[in-house]
Amino acid sequence: MTASDRSLQLIRLAAEAAADKLADDIIAYDVSEQLVITDAFLLCSATNDRQVRAIVDEIEERLRIDAHAKPVRREGEREGRWVLLDYLDIVVHVQHEEDRTFYALERLWKDCPALPLPDSVTQVQAQRGRGAGGE
Repeated sequence: MTASDRSLQLIRLAAEAAADKLADDIIAYDVSEQLVITDAFLLCSATNDRQVRAIVDEIEERLRIDAHAKPVRREGEREGRWVLLDYLDIVVHVQHEEDRTFYALERLWKDCPALPLPDSVTQVQAQRGRGAGGE
């Protein structure tokens, strides 16, 4: 089983929204083979708590408007260090860069296939020198 078309659409929209708010190290994984609760994860990070919140707000707005999707669960908003948005089909993790480094979710999911991100996202990441994995 692989990520559904709906999951891929949501990942694309969420990645574009995160890039628009200058998120760093945006990466997506197809976790459908390992988990029954979701198809894909999107990970991204920000340099401060305020930016974490801005990225989360933009992702929620973009998915609500463009995909008519609302998260069924939202965790960590109060602290602003690691916010999780659960859309059932996908789960988005927006982390403060220190938490991203400490928890290293990429290590946990390294055996899962990475999902392609839109060119607009990868180009912005390359221009800023902040590609996936800290490149």
